This record gives sequence, C-alpha cells and structure tokens, in this order.
Amino acid sequence: MVSAAVHPKQFPWFDYSGYSFSLGIDAGEGIYLSGHTASAYDEEAGRITIKGGMAEQARTAYAKIAAILEGAGKSFGDVVRVVEYVKPEGIERYGEAAAVREEVFGSHRPAVNTVPVKALLRPTAFIEIEITAGPVAAETSFGAGLPVARESSGVVFLPTVQAVNENGAIIGASDVVAQTAAIFEKAKNMLETLGLGFDSVVKTLDYITPEALANYRGTGRVRKEFLGPVYPGAAGILMPRLLHPEALIQYDFIASRDKTVAVNPGWDRYEKLTYSPGVRAGKLLFLSGQGSLDPSTERVVHDGDVVAQAEYTYDNIFKVIEAAGGTPENLVKTIEYVTPAALARYRQVGALRAKQLSQPYPAATGLICEALLRPEMQIEVDPFAVLD
Repeated sequence: MVSAAVHPKQFPWFDYSGYSFSLGIDAGEGIYLSGHTASAYDEEAGRITIKGGMAEQARTAYAKIAAILEGAGKSFGDVVRVVEYVKPEGIERYGEAAAVREEVFGSHRPAVNTVPVKALLRPTAFIEIEITAGPVAAETSFGAGLPVARESSGVVFLPTVQAVNENGAIIGASDVVAQTAAIFEKAKNMLETLGLGFDSVVKTLDYITPEALANYRGTGRVRKEFLGPVYPGAAGILMPRLLHPEALIQYDFIASRDKTVAVNPGWDRYEKLTYSPGVRAGKLLFLSGQGSLDPSTERVVHDGDVVAQAEYTYDNIFKVIEAAGGTPENLVKTIEYVTPAALARYRQVGALRAKQLSQPYPAATGLICEALLRPEMQIEVDPFAVLD
C-alpha cells in the first residue's frame, strides 16, 4: 500500500510543511484527515490564533476540510464519517456547530461521532473536526430525526451511541454498567438493521467520566456478553463530562463486512481482556489504544516523562503493525490523548514523531483528556493502519 499526503491547491490558514503530521492521507480507498480547528496564522500578531464563536470556528474548520478534500479530488459528498471534538464550554453551544454541519453537507448525511474533551490544544478553540472520506454507500437511518450510519468499502461507522431512551432521558442513572448494557442493546439493534452482528465490530471507543471509574471494571462483563469471538480493538478515555449531562459512558463503534482476524504480537495479557491489540479486516488494521504499559509486567514505564512514554508507545504500535504483516510506513492516522500533566513537554512529542515516523507523516489529532485509565500514563495513542 502506497499512502500519499494530501496537498491542497491552496491552504492560506498556515504553513503546514514543518509539522510531523499530514493534513490528510490518501491510503487504499480512504481519505483520512487530521483534526482541524479554526487556527490560522495572524500576521499582525505574528502567531497562530483562533477567532470567533462556535459557529464561526466550525465554518473555518470546514473551509479547511473542503480545501483538503478538493486536494484529494473529493468533496463533502464523499465524507462517510465526521468526528467533532468539543470542549466543555462548547457543548452548550454545540447546536450551532451542528447547524453549520447541516449547512455544509446539505442533503448528504455522514455518520457523526461527537466527543466532549477536557480541552483542545489550541486553548481558544471550541471544536476540532476530523473527517474520513471514501466510496459512499447508502445511509442507514434508525428513525426520523435520528443520526445515521454510513458504510464505505465494507466499513460501517455507527453514530455515537448513548444510554438514552426515545425521550432523551438517561437510562441507568448513576450506574455505569447499566448504561453500558443499554448502549450495547442499542448498538445491537443498529447492527442488525445493517445485517451485521457484534462479531463484525472491529473497533470500540468508549469515553467515561471520573465518576464512572470506580465501577468501570464491571463494564467488561457487558463487553464479554456481547462481543467476540474476535474481540475488537478498543480505547477507553476519561473526559470531564459527556454529551448527556447524566451520562457516565458513551460509545463509538466501527464494524466491517470483511472477515476479522485478531492480531497479537504475543502479549499474554490480552487473553484476559475483551479487546485485541489489533484486528485486521481486509487491508485495514484497527488497533487498540496504546500507552507506555509494559505488556509483560503490566506496569507503566517512564512515569512522568511524556516524551519517553510516547517513544515506548509508538514502538509497541509498530510491533502490532508488524505482527499484522505491515511496517511502520503503514500507519496512516493517529489520535494522541494527552493529560494536563503532559502539556508542558507535549510539543517535544512532535519532534519525536518526526524521528520515529517517515514521510508522508500520518494524519494526526491531538486532544486533552481528563486522565487515562492508568493514572501514571500521560499519553495514549489510538492508531489506524492500512496494509499492503
């Protein structure tokens, strides 16, 4: 697989050539974009700034995305998935961003995942938007006014699944296990509408609040009941709040119509977990989030050093890709979740990426989370690869 960086004909917002990520990557049948905010270089200030409220920022981010898509020979009609990362102050104004999205896409509706974050790397940004484009199959609706699922080349993206009833009220208040069970029941119905089951799920992303942490281990029983026989790749990230104010957990699911194969470099710890280091479906490799956890001892290494943790993490990601028959060059997209404690030195992770990764650099999104499931960890990387 030969991946290529997407270079827009015009990109007036800032000079992206010096960064260790690509604006977008064209790999296989997909186009994978980095997360984009309303950041733009201000000549008068001599630095990158962000202007405007939620609606104006969303419009600027989508204008950037349009330019990148055009550089790949695509348009908004080719988009199958939108992930909108929103900081807490932006959740109350999220309807403004949703209105801009509807304005931008018109009658075309991609699958939408909405992820509340603790903060964005640009402190004045309310929203960051990440796009996946490719061959577009017909949308699957789950009812009037409800979000849709989208399929592209056999990959199915479900909209964000919340533990809410038809009236929008929370199910299982104050009970993260009950909320997880409600989410999986809803996802089961969505998958069945698509002619799929949980055996086709290749990736889960769950976001939880700190209040959920005490009983979070119990959600593994729900996963074990529904998922398998090939457990998907997975990541679980702590955020200060979620879409519904009473939610303790919310989920994003990705499924595939291709045969799924678990990928493991030989790490025994995954035998007792409800997720795999990686899952191969056709040429796509859906990896679990990785941190600086030694797979043998299950201890976090390089405590307090985000750069050393990042280096260790990427080395382990490469081991999973190599176990699937690929090389580090097959890595096409990363999401880096960093804790507030990591921010002082996080800029140095960019230099590390330039050393560990080769051009074209993967698309990348960097987000600030409340914490990671292992409190000693300062960074977790959620990777995605396309194999030869």
